[in-house]
Amino acid sequence: MLKKVAYAFGVVALLAGSWGLYSRLIFGERDVNYGSYVIWGLWVAMYLFFAGVAAGGFMLATLDLLFRVPVFRGTGKVALWGALVSLAAALVSIWFDLGHMERIWKVYLQGNPGSVMFQMVLGYTVFGLIVLVSLILALRRPESSLLRVIMAVGLPVALFVSGAIGALLGVNAARPFWHVGLFPVQFPVFSLASGAAMMLVAIGLFGTRQDPNRPRQLWILSLISVVLLVVKLYFMWADYSQSIYGNVPMNVAAVNQVLYGRYWWAFWILQIAIGTLIPIIVLTQRRLAQHNGWAGWMGLLILVGYAVARALIIFPALSVPELTALTTAFSGPHLTFDYFPSLMEWSVTAGIVGVAVLAFLIGTDRLRLFHTSEVTR
Repeated sequence: MLKKVAYAFGVVALLAGSWGLYSRLIFGERDVNYGSYVIWGLWVAMYLFFAGVAAGGFMLATLDLLFRVPVFRGTGKVALWGALVSLAAALVSIWFDLGHMERIWKVYLQGNPGSVMFQMVLGYTVFGLIVLVSLILALRRPESSLLRVIMAVGLPVALFVSGAIGALLGVNAARPFWHVGLFPVQFPVFSLASGAAMMLVAIGLFGTRQDPNRPRQLWILSLISVVLLVVKLYFMWADYSQSIYGNVPMNVAAVNQVLYGRYWWAFWILQIAIGTLIPIIVLTQRRLAQHNGWAGWMGLLILVGYAVARALIIFPALSVPELTALTTAFSGPHLTFDYFPSLMEWSVTAGIVGVAVLAFLIGTDRLRLFHTSEVTR
C-alpha cells in the first residue's frame, strides 16, 4: 500500500513539473525569481541537497561492499541505487540553472583546470561513473575483488565532491556568510547525514521485512543520524555565533535573515523543529528507531530538514546587497534582493523530485536491491 502511495506521489509530482519544464525550455528564465543580484536560487539549493545524498549514499554503501560490515550485509546495492538516482537529480537541477543549457559541453572542452567549479564537474563525472560501475558489479558480481577496488577509489572521490561544494562557496570572500574555512569539512558530514537519512527511508519503508538484520540496521543508522544532527547543530551554532560576534555587517544581516527575517519559519519550523528535534527525540528511543515505519518517516523528516538547510545556505547570503546603493540604483523584475522561488521554480523542482522517486521505486521493483540475509552476531 505504501509503495502504491509513493508511486502516486511520484506521478503527481512529475505531472506538476511538466508545466515548469515547458516554461524553462520554451521561455528560458523569464519566469524565475532569481536574477542579476540573486544569481542562485532553488535549483542550486536542490543541487547541493541531492549531491549530498548521492555522496552520503556511496559512503554508506562501502560499509557493505568495501568494509564488509556484517550487519550491513545486503544494503550496499540499494545505497548505490539511491546515490545514482540522487546524483542524476542533482545534475539535472543544476543544469536547469544554466543560462544556456546547451553549452554544458564547454566546461569539458574549454574549462579552466584551476577553477573549483571545473574541478567539481570533473569530479562528479568520475564519481558518477564509479557509482554506475559499482552498481553493475554489485548486481552481477558482488563478491568480485574489482568491486572492492572501485569502492576503495570511490570513497575519497565521494569525500572530494562533497567537500568541493563547501570549497566553492567558501572561497567567495565577497560573501562573508559563505567565507567559512570549515565549509569543506562540514559538507562531507552533511552528506553522510543525508545518506544515512536516505537509507532510513529505503530500508525502513521499502526494505525486505524478512531480513533479520533490519532492526539492527535501523538502530545503527538512527544513531548515526542523531549524532550527525547534533554535530550539525554545533556547526550552525559556531557559524552563526561567530558571525554575530564578528559584527561584519553583511554577515550579520545574512544571519538575521535566517533567524528572524524572511526565512525564519524555514529555519525554526522546518529545519530545527521538524527536521532536527523531532527525529532526535524519536530515534534515540530504540523501540521506535527499530520500527520500520517510525525509522523511515523520521528519515524523510531529516531529508526535508537538510533540503531546507541547503536553501538557507544559498538564499540569505545573496539577499544582502554588496553595495547598499544597488537596492535603489536600478529597478526591474530581476533586479531585486528579495528572493523567494517562483511557481515555475517549484514546478521544475517538483518534477525532478517526482522523477527521482519513480526511478528509485522502479529500481526497488526491477533490480535485486534487497535480499534476506542470515542473522549475524
